[in-house]
Amino acid sequence: MKNILYKNTKISFTDSGEGNAIVLLHGFLENKKMWAEYVNLFSEKYRVITIDLLGHGESDCLGYVHEMENNADVVYEVLQSLKIEKATILGHSMGGYVALAFAELFPENIKKLVLLNSTSKEDSPEKKLNRTRAIKAVKQNYVNFVSLAIANLFSENNRTRLADEIEKVREQALKTPLQGIVASLEGMKIRKDREWLLHENRFPVLLILGKKDPVLNYEESLAQIEHTTAELISFEDGHMSHIENKEELKPILLDFFN
Repeated sequence: MKNILYKNTKISFTDSGEGNAIVLLHGFLENKKMWAEYVNLFSEKYRVITIDLLGHGESDCLGYVHEMENNADVVYEVLQSLKIEKATILGHSMGGYVALAFAELFPENIKKLVLLNSTSKEDSPEKKLNRTRAIKAVKQNYVNFVSLAIANLFSENNRTRLADEIEKVREQALKTPLQGIVASLEGMKIRKDREWLLHENRFPVLLILGKKDPVLNYEESLAQIEHTTAELISFEDGHMSHIENKEELKPILLDFFN
């Protein structure tokens, strides 16, 4: 476990293995511990960096809005501290929004991009309204909000099968401070549309989607990569492909990294 200071705010990260750099970015209510099994696998061949984004895990909060650009700066500062010039970045959900912000701000520093259950599109007016409702809900009943939010990330048919895994995710999510949750919801609500990055074809992109994703509409997600060189992998499950489709996902990611 390592730390740096970003704008006097503690940022926690890990650095394992040797070789070309792979950066793994967790999603909303998650933290770097979600990647443990993947780090063990990937670090046999690559240098793997996991980062706790602002207000998550062991990284502190920075004000009342955590913009995706703030988190992208955090990723850049971690890479600079490790003297890494270029990296493949994999982002799950909110981590994908951060990865896209990084690709826009630091195009020379990104080698490949994996969007795992994520989108380049900005929030629709309806989703922005839902973020505002979520902020109100989490302030009213923190535990209830987090518990429901985590269960709703999995496809319905997996909620019983993966009950133990879901409970582990919930336990980690409940360690996220209220300020971190609210600041991230505010940041996601105002994030920019970055679909244009996928159409520029400046670096290889892999998009991984769940057909029964309760968070991202599958058909709408497909539209963003029309007329691009992005690769697409679709699973029959929900928003948590790294858990719901773990064994199928591992070789797919290794193949793309190669």
